Amino acid sequence: METLNDIIADISSLMWGVPMVLLLLGTHIFLTIRLRFPQRYIFKAIKLSFSKDPDSKGEVSQFAALTTALAATIGTGNIVGVGTAIALGGPGAVFWCWLTGLLGIATKYGEGLLAVKYRIQSGDRMLGGPMYAIENGLANSNKKLVRCFWKIMAVMFAFFTAIATFGIGSTVQANAISTLSHKAIGISPIVVGGIVTILAAAVIMGGVKSIARCCQALVPLMAGIYIMGCITILVINSNFLLPSLRLIIASAFDPSAAGAGFVGSSIMITARYGIARGLFSNESGMGSAPIIAASAQTKNPVRQALVSSSGTFWDTVVICAITGLTIVSSILAYPDIHISDGGELTQMAFSKIPYIGKPLLAFGTLTFAFSTILGWGIYGERGIEYLARNIIGRGSQKKSVSLSSAEMETKLRSVNNAYRIIYLITVYLGAVVSLDLVWNLADIFNALMAIPNLLCLLFLSGVIVKETRKYLWNGSIDEKM
Repeated sequence: METLNDIIADISSLMWGVPMVLLLLGTHIFLTIRLRFPQRYIFKAIKLSFSKDPDSKGEVSQFAALTTALAATIGTGNIVGVGTAIALGGPGAVFWCWLTGLLGIATKYGEGLLAVKYRIQSGDRMLGGPMYAIENGLANSNKKLVRCFWKIMAVMFAFFTAIATFGIGSTVQANAISTLSHKAIGISPIVVGGIVTILAAAVIMGGVKSIARCCQALVPLMAGIYIMGCITILVINSNFLLPSLRLIIASAFDPSAAGAGFVGSSIMITARYGIARGLFSNESGMGSAPIIAASAQTKNPVRQALVSSSGTFWDTVVICAITGLTIVSSILAYPDIHISDGGELTQMAFSKIPYIGKPLLAFGTLTFAFSTILGWGIYGERGIEYLARNIIGRGSQKKSVSLSSAEMETKLRSVNNAYRIIYLITVYLGAVVSLDLVWNLADIFNALMAIPNLLCLLFLSGVIVKETRKYLWNGSIDEKM
């Protein structure tokens, strides 16, 4: 098993190596330029996220869709992952992480736009995401080979999403919760697993509306408390705040400025770890967030695209950046903090703060992990449903049987309920089993999700520009599609 885990870890490192970083970052830069820097609309995007379009098609409000996407995106990686980037790439990695988030706003904008543009209605639900954007936007070619290629890409995305959700979504997050609970207060993982599974079941079995309602209440609370806690730590470390900022910026371009205690020995190493953590933490380009964005009640694709783009702003530009600044300032304030291990680095940095340090880290880890379980539950369900829809449809064609929309909906709901039960079982298993292998497998499937999605974004960039011109650049943001 150890040998297998080493092999999977090597494959994971390869998948998230330089080619994937270049593909993701290249897409960010390409869309940023082609869309005339959509980052300049971030305050409009934040304002729109609190507005409602109740007369528009959709299952949940724009704000509920945003908070559900954030629930899945803001995870333990935002806390421990930033520490890992600093440990491996030095303080300058925080700058590159922040810059990647800034550029990723354009990609998240494009994903949200295509999700609404190409979504379909199934009963009283709106279904969308990269698989539907690929199928309805690219797999409708008159050329059979082209049509077949894009159909395969759509199926691949749905399949890898469904598989990845059992890693990054359920088992890994549940394991983080049980491990922390056992270390902090000595509760058995078996007990913690049961509690987490019951709480998750109470929300997930209700479907997307139930999950959205929970995330709408949980995400602002957990993020707000965590951010305020970090600000408190920065106030305590106020004498080291400006030196930390100078160190982060200086070491981003001259890693030797960080001092001998840090590993980063070149700009490439510093940039690599910062960019990789930024790309992985905000999920811009992975294709997950558009799945829930397609469910939003919105007048036109651009409104939801702007709202979706604000998620990357909150996740990376704000939370990852403030976490990085908190850790770096703590390292400067407390020279006895060791920098060799990312996870330990984060814990040591927070534990140095009297009274609030450890509780804050525990609160962030627990709530961030649980919210990720909820958000990814939707992603996996929609991936499974897309595959089931195609399988059931093909089976009906072969038997020359025509299913009504109501019959199809009934079958799909049965599939969804079965998936939810399996997903909840993996939540429990994740709490009681060691998961190094699952972590590495999840990283691989996440990368395999990103490839079809990024191709879709690049080939449909003309559509994104056209819709942006129609609704945003021409000042018709309130117009219905």
